[in-house]
Amino acid sequence: MNFGSKGKKRMVLPTRPDPPTVEQIMEDVNRAYPNDPVFTVSHTSAEDLKGLSSNGEVEERFQQSRRYIELHERLQEERGNLARRRDELRAAGKSLENSVIEVKSSAM
Repeated sequence: MNFGSKGKKRMVLPTRPDPPTVEQIMEDVNRAYPNDPVFTVSHTSAEDLKGLSSNGEVEERFQQSRRYIELHERLQEERGNLARRRDELRAAGKSLENSVIEVKSSAM
């Protein structure tokens, strides 16, 4: 057996998209809600951050953002699972239809 790198197939990665233009970035920033955690923390002074840090608001916002990202990733994964299951159900339905046609034609 050849366990060297020559025997392995290389995965071809898709090309990276072009980075967003300044206009696209500004559009995204302008569309953000005023209470977006990224902007509310980043526009806070150092003194305010010390106060926020002491009462846990920054940590709470960070954890909330992490939960959001994790939930978003889970939703994307489940979306893929649902699409796969839908395709499986369609294939099973088509197979069932073909079986019904076979049974009907053999009964005649």
